[in-house]
Amino acid sequence: MNTNSKIYIAGHRGMVGSAIKRSLEANGYKNLVCYTSAELDLRDTKAVANFFDKEQPEYVFLAAAKVGGIIANQTYRAQFLYENLQIQNHVIHNSYLHGVKKLMFFGSSCIYPKLAPQPLKEEYLLTGLLEPTNEPYAIAKIAGIKMCEAYRSQYGCNFISVMPTNLYGLNDNYDPVNSHVLPALIRKFHEAKLAKAKEVIIWGSGTPKREFLFADDLADAALKLMQDYNDPQFVNIGTGQDLSIKNLAELIKTIIGFEGELRFDISKPDGTPRKLMDVSLLQSLGWTYKTELEDGIRIAYQDFLGLKTK
Repeated sequence: MNTNSKIYIAGHRGMVGSAIKRSLEANGYKNLVCYTSAELDLRDTKAVANFFDKEQPEYVFLAAAKVGGIIANQTYRAQFLYENLQIQNHVIHNSYLHGVKKLMFFGSSCIYPKLAPQPLKEEYLLTGLLEPTNEPYAIAKIAGIKMCEAYRSQYGCNFISVMPTNLYGLNDNYDPVNSHVLPALIRKFHEAKLAKAKEVIIWGSGTPKREFLFADDLADAALKLMQDYNDPQFVNIGTGQDLSIKNLAELIKTIIGFEGELRFDISKPDGTPRKLMDVSLLQSLGWTYKTELEDGIRIAYQDFLGLKTK
């Protein structure tokens, strides 16, 4: 992949896709193809085929997906399964049909069994039952990984997959119902601070542990792997460090300056007890994360404030 290669970023307006776009532009890549969902519905078989006929991209970053937190995953189970399968089936298959030189598929750490040993090694995939709250999304992502593997095996396609840990950063989704835990907490604490609330209620017990990676660090790792990695094994991308939801909430509370109390609603689901990535493979390839969690949350909060004023 050189700076003049024609590169299609599927999902360039999302948090992951926009970070990839920034990383490519910062590294001198000029020939980027980016369509909004209004311009190209990736769920539409004919529309995707027409797009590939017209644009003929050489490289594809498949970062488009229907995503959300626990509430969204529980509420839209059919949509999370159907729409993600449609998106990835269309893009992966047309990448094969049109001779794309290399494709990167973005999965999620939720593909691993709920009670898999920690930290999560790549070989733990399909060794146990999934977390029920996000099972449809996880099944779609597992299908994407296996599709890339199958197209590599049968057709010789250089299609690789990466599994990011929980992500946050610029251009995140702060919707109170459909967002993930970190951006949801940023919004909750910000609004509680403005309202001078006495407490913030947090779902679950606060004991589950999660790992968080700044999205621009993910993009940096993805670019390195797109340039240098060509093996069938998918690659975990994370920091290799985690913390409890309670400690995360306390950190965000301090950064935002909320002075009230925390209350944990144990009637709400916790999800998987722990999700820590084993990043040995990634580190062996010469990459480690750069952005510490506190620094990243401060950047994300400033971005959230900017979004609120638009």
